[in-house]
Amino acid sequence: MSWIQDNKFLAGLSGVTCIAAAGLLYFGSKGSTAYDEAKMSYDEAASEIQGFEKLALYPKKENLDGKRKALADYREATDSLQKAFDPFREESLENISPQEFTTRLRAADAEVRKAFEDSNIVIPDGFFMGFENYSSGLAQGGATGILDYQLKAVKEILLQLAEASPTELKNLHRPKLAEENGQPFEPQPTSVARELPLELTFKGSEKSVREFLSSIAKTDKRYVIIRSLRVSNEKKAPPKSSDAKFESPAAAKPSDIFDGAGFFAPDEEETEKPAAEGDAAGQPEGDAPAVPVAPVKPADSSRMLAQVLGQENLVVFLYLDLLHFLPAKELPKP
Repeated sequence: MSWIQDNKFLAGLSGVTCIAAAGLLYFGSKGSTAYDEAKMSYDEAASEIQGFEKLALYPKKENLDGKRKALADYREATDSLQKAFDPFREESLENISPQEFTTRLRAADAEVRKAFEDSNIVIPDGFFMGFENYSSGLAQGGATGILDYQLKAVKEILLQLAEASPTELKNLHRPKLAEENGQPFEPQPTSVARELPLELTFKGSEKSVREFLSSIAKTDKRYVIIRSLRVSNEKKAPPKSSDAKFESPAAAKPSDIFDGAGFFAPDEEETEKPAAEGDAAGQPEGDAPAVPVAPVKPADSSRMLAQVLGQENLVVFLYLDLLHFLPAKELPKP
């Protein structure tokens, strides 16, 4: 008697297991082959792409020439723009001693005060050109370089304002710089200039405002940008009828009036003189013509309205940026 006949169940189970194992081995081998082929294809494509990335682009000749010309034009324009700001650019800012800065500040304040006094301009109490915190103290040694540059710019602005002759300087505010707080100034990578803000409020005629703004735009020493401008009328309420002034016209005299024929009109006494005897109609004897009497013209009753708008002062607020240009950037070689 064979083992298979004695163990039919176990023999059947073993046979099924062998068949299943053979099937799994076949499908596993087939899947491994597909994976190896896909992996090989991916590696070849990735290697080819990496090779392309390392190669320089090869455009058409006309496109390559156009790109080179555009880059050359851009470089030339950038160089030209940088050179245009050279007159406003200082090579370096050398720090001076705090005592020397205070001496220069007091000298500038005295010069500006005299200019304002000569132009009869009212200045606010405690005025010290926006550097009021240094009226009784010294600046930090690491901030004197940029402060000295700003002081020169503020002095020039105020002297231009004094020349325009407004009536009053109402306020002058200079925000603190980073160096005054012991912090270094760190420009952005794309920055070409540093903004030094200044707020200015003054009152004056329309002519003084126009001249001051023109002087800022025409300066060749400092580059000034007007960031904000607000102009308001000193008179808030609209004009009233009582604001108008009239001139009383002089009474016209009949003797000063010509008639159309070029004769003077007779005086009132002559017109009331009785007629001569023998001439009841008031005509002279003989053939002498009568002198024509021109009618009296009415007095001119027209009146000129006094100007009630345009002569009042304007209140002007300015937010300025005094630019300190940074060293010119070196462009990459073509």
